[in-house]
Amino acid sequence: MADSTIDATSTHSRPKIAQVIFDMDGLLLDTEKFYTEVQEKILARYDKTFDWSLKAKMMGKKAIEAARVFVEETGISESLSAEDFLVEREAMLQSMFPTSELMPECGEALNWLLTVLEETKLRKERRRVRESEKSCGEREQNSHKRHFELKTQRHGELFSLMHHIVLGDDPEVKQGKPSPDGFLAAARRFEFILVLLNIRLQIYLREQGGPVDPKTCLVFEDAPSGVQAAKNAGMFVVMVPDPRLDSSFHAAADQVLKSLMDFNPAEWGLPPFEDAPTS
Repeated sequence: MADSTIDATSTHSRPKIAQVIFDMDGLLLDTEKFYTEVQEKILARYDKTFDWSLKAKMMGKKAIEAARVFVEETGISESLSAEDFLVEREAMLQSMFPTSELMPECGEALNWLLTVLEETKLRKERRRVRESEKSCGEREQNSHKRHFELKTQRHGELFSLMHHIVLGDDPEVKQGKPSPDGFLAAARRFEFILVLLNIRLQIYLREQGGPVDPKTCLVFEDAPSGVQAAKNAGMFVVMVPDPRLDSSFHAAADQVLKSLMDFNPAEWGLPPFEDAPTS
């Protein structure tokens, strides 16, 4: 595991985590490849290529913001507006989203966390949340729910276990990443704080009232703008980047992993994988 992790925060300085927040695209679902494929096709018409330096600038942003980056950085803004780019991209993505697969190993890691909390018989109080759907601008406000449903239709059982979901067009999400709006909205919606204490290989849960402290939230992200959004929210963040992303984007994360299965829950005050109850 030493070869697959980078720690910016020592285990001694980490708090007991009470909430876990997951990004979706590129972290839980292997959907970033769809965006890449479509954008490569569009640029090919202009004899241009789509590379990871450009993708890094677009990842995690609201769709209209990412679209502006796309047309301006590639020099095609006079031929294709950001708005028209979104319309064209949307048409191609609609047929791709229903084929979305879970990222390798993420299902096992997620099921560990959800199973632990399921076995404590606190189903309605599980602490989990999926955050971040890409915004598509004012004229596509209804696309957030539609995209989410298309992407998750083959994984309904897993996503139904989430405590709550925050989409990019949520009224509380005024700005896209790296603004902290999405993560702060997600944190505010937990019913109450659950603190897990791993003592003598048994799991004890203690309820605490009061507002959620961002410092007890752990965010899982794959995008540089998402990592910065979590830090701007005052939260801790574990980054699971695509290996093609330049390592210079790793610096802001508290921990960098090659896979969710490399995550060591005990380092964050959570029950280790091997201690999860089995049926």
